[in-house]
Amino acid sequence: MHKNKIIILILSIVLFTNVYGQRETTKNLPKFDHRFMHFGFLLGLNSADFVLQRFPPSSPGADSLYVLEPKAATGFNLGIISSMHFGSYFSLRFTPNLAFSSRSLSYTFETFEGPKQYTKDIESTLINFPLNIKYKSVRLNNFSAYIIGGGAYSLDLASDAGHENISTNPNDIIVAIKRNDFMAQIGFGTDFYLEYFKFGIELKMSYGLKDLLDHDNTPFTTPIDKLSSKMFLLSFTFEG
Repeated sequence: MHKNKIIILILSIVLFTNVYGQRETTKNLPKFDHRFMHFGFLLGLNSADFVLQRFPPSSPGADSLYVLEPKAATGFNLGIISSMHFGSYFSLRFTPNLAFSSRSLSYTFETFEGPKQYTKDIESTLINFPLNIKYKSVRLNNFSAYIIGGGAYSLDLASDAGHENISTNPNDIIVAIKRNDFMAQIGFGTDFYLEYFKFGIELKMSYGLKDLLDHDNTPFTTPIDKLSSKMFLLSFTFEG
């Protein structure tokens, strides 16, 4: 469902920009890209998920686990933009943002009483510090397209890492993730030069580089070899 919505959005942007870019119009903000720096803010919708690697079924603690799958959920981002220009086509962008996201892990265990299912919700409040290189196309009237890539450091303020699971009730056991993460990022977008500011639409993918799971030897963490982050972010940017 998320992928279908993203494809429809991308096709809509392409069709719109084809029509928009072919009309002869007066150039707005003609000196915008000649400044050394500019600033702005972003509003975004994110889809957070996990990339999961399991131990083989024969490993200790994994033999009774029948199904384990991550599930994505939607959240939102608020951030600021600072962009430093290096010529007409390249810029360095620092876009610190606050993200509210949610993910879950769905388990099905085979027991003597039959299959038992558990869902562990993992809420995150992230402070992200992305540093990206942006390469944009030649400006056509009041439109340009671009690709972007780089990396980010992420700090999870809601992390439960170090929490001690005392209860033996499976429903009360918490699956915790670590506080710090490093991510590789790549994306693309479009810029529209309006009369008073530049409006952009950007889709960026972030992939975690480290294992986030707090391995505390519960039945919910023992079968997992590695748990890394994955996030799709659709941003609407306003730059002046």
